[in-house]
Amino acid sequence: MPSDARLNPVNPQKARTGLSRVWHAGLYSLAGLRAGWREPAFRQEAILAVVLVPLSFWLGRSWVEVVMLAGSVLLVMIVELLNTGIETVVDRIGPEWHALSKRAKDMGSAAVLLSLLIAGGAWAAAIYTRFFPI
Repeated sequence: MPSDARLNPVNPQKARTGLSRVWHAGLYSLAGLRAGWREPAFRQEAILAVVLVPLSFWLGRSWVEVVMLAGSVLLVMIVELLNTGIETVVDRIGPEWHALSKRAKDMGSAAVLLSLLIAGGAWAAAIYTRFFPI
């Protein structure tokens, strides 16, 4: 990297080190959560997580079950944020229809669907074993 690029980086985050870098990365993460909150799907999942994560401590019979239940809910939120990021980047490129843009958005949507299936399966299995023991 040329010396003038280090003095005037395009992204000032790249020049930060130590606790300053960690602090600013945390602020960027909070900004990402705020941006996610503006998306209806993420907002619905976050509200549901406020109910389901504490419920996982009651429903889970071991720490592994609690982690699986709570983790599956958080996984849905993570994948939704990544999907929103993909959609945002595609939309920034241009509003016109393009096959690759559609493919990227469809794949992001499929990832959300798969994470929802994982969460639904984990919760269904936990509820079944809790209320209908073998």
